[in-house]
Amino acid sequence: MKPVVSVKELMRDMIDPMSDYIFDAVGDEWSKRGTIEHRPRTDADWDRIRIGAVTLAEGAYLLKVQRPFAPPGDENNSTGPEAEELSPAQITDKLHKDPVLWNAKIEALRNVGLEVLDVVKRRDTNELWDAAENLDQACENCHLEYWYPGERALLKQLDQRLVDLSGAPKADRTRSLGMVSK
Repeated sequence: MKPVVSVKELMRDMIDPMSDYIFDAVGDEWSKRGTIEHRPRTDADWDRIRIGAVTLAEGAYLLKVQRPFAPPGDENNSTGPEAEELSPAQITDKLHKDPVLWNAKIEALRNVGLEVLDVVKRRDTNELWDAAENLDQACENCHLEYWYPGERALLKQLDQRLVDLSGAPKADRTRSLGMVSK
């Protein structure tokens, strides 16, 4: 197999737009006019979610095809002492050091696509909420590893700040905030 686009382009042009079919399927909007509930109600709504799920489940495996991480000349936002993102070369180095981790992230994304396909078969709106959350976690876990890992340290700092502000003994604070020590 010979790739046509980079990982960044594959994500931008296929995986991300199809994930929106799932993310946008359920949600609540609050406005001055009241709450607007987004739920799949028609066959067309469920078809759109299925299309997103199939594309995620099948498209995730395209990430296993060796390809550049960004198009030529695109270095992400990876320059300077406080670079927000890893460069394509840094991402490639991480993949070569631990290909099992890369494949695990791909499998996690694929598994969410399969989960959503099952939800669509049963037309279970409540489980679609959970599947959308699982999709968000699969995406974010990969991005925190390969795209903007510096965010992980920031998130830990914010978690610690919440713990510090709660005023409870440390063990109780961590448990009460639902945090897990790593």
